[in-house]
Amino acid sequence: MKQYRVKVEKMSKKKLIIVIAVVVFIAVIIFFNLQSQREKSIKVMVETVKTQNLTSKISASGEIKPKKDVTISAQRSGRVLKIVVEEGQVVHAGDFLLKLESTQYEANAERDRAFIRSLQAERIKAEARLKKDENAYNRQKSLFEKELISQNELEAAQAEYDMSFAGQQAITFQIHQAEASLKSTLDNLEKTVYYSPIDGIVTSLQVEEGETALMGTMNIPGTELMTISNLSVMEAEVEVDETDVIGVKIGQLAEVLVDAFPDTVIYGKVTEIGSSALQQSTASEESKDFKVVITLDDPPENLKPGLSASSDIIIAEREDVVAVPISALVLKEEEGDDRNKEKPSEGLYLVQSDNRVKFVPVEKGIMGELKIEISSGIEAGQTIVVGPYSALRQLKDDLLIKPEKKDEKD
Repeated sequence: MKQYRVKVEKMSKKKLIIVIAVVVFIAVIIFFNLQSQREKSIKVMVETVKTQNLTSKISASGEIKPKKDVTISAQRSGRVLKIVVEEGQVVHAGDFLLKLESTQYEANAERDRAFIRSLQAERIKAEARLKKDENAYNRQKSLFEKELISQNELEAAQAEYDMSFAGQQAITFQIHQAEASLKSTLDNLEKTVYYSPIDGIVTSLQVEEGETALMGTMNIPGTELMTISNLSVMEAEVEVDETDVIGVKIGQLAEVLVDAFPDTVIYGKVTEIGSSALQQSTASEESKDFKVVITLDDPPENLKPGLSASSDIIIAEREDVVAVPISALVLKEEEGDDRNKEKPSEGLYLVQSDNRVKFVPVEKGIMGELKIEISSGIEAGQTIVVGPYSALRQLKDDLLIKPEKKDEKD
């Protein structure tokens, strides 16, 4: 009997242990189920909206060029006989630069002058003959009126006079033709001597004495002899993308940085905007560029043409405007089928007092380097979600967030 009682007690303890284990197991399951059903929050970076000054810029690259830049090309073919300037030399308008061989043109000019002198002598004889025949015709006309000669004799005298007049006129026309030929020859002769058209510096000398310069034709350009540049006014000629050139206006301020002067910002103004796209050697499907000229206000004295340059053209400035990081903007697709779906709205996720977010559509203003103006939709002092990008993609209205303040550096 005693053994039976012990055995029963052992069985009761064993059942008790099993029951307790089952209860604990069920409790653990319930605990984890409750834990899994708790609302999850997304860790995000937030920022308080502030007002600040914004500057919108367009970046472009190009090179430095003088405002006045004259390339002198050969207008007539010939061997270079004499060059009196060298690269880097200062010249003034009218200064002699170089001379091409002109023997042929000098000979042609002398030939034309001699021919003119010969024709002038022939004209003297023709005028004398004309005077003689005119007098003879007048006498015959007087005799005919007195009925002392016949009609035939009068007509013969008139014919001689008319022929003399025509001969004199022909020689006069020949003289005019010879004078025109001499003028053309002298023009050719004059174009073998070159003078500086402007005040400036010889920035490029491309020929040497003894070389042959060739005159350009319709399809082949002539030999470039030299380039003279007036460096008193310097420009930066840059190429602006077609998507940005619409915002560029004459008179806008620009900051130019030349590669050769990395620590010097040169200021200037937009003075010229190309009306047509620059010709590209690449495929036409690529974006097109437009030429924009920036006249520099106070360039360094040793600034040289051809140096590479980059520029920031200031197209808009705003003071004390609501601005947010560009990365905070979100495109939100409207729900609905594809046919009725509206255009995605752009906006920000506003943080509410209970750490839940709400999408707010906004209207944008100008864009700075890292921030963009918000003209309507939010106000200064409100808190918005600014990142990270992976979190912004997951956000929805009323979603719980775990905010962390972003380090703000204005």
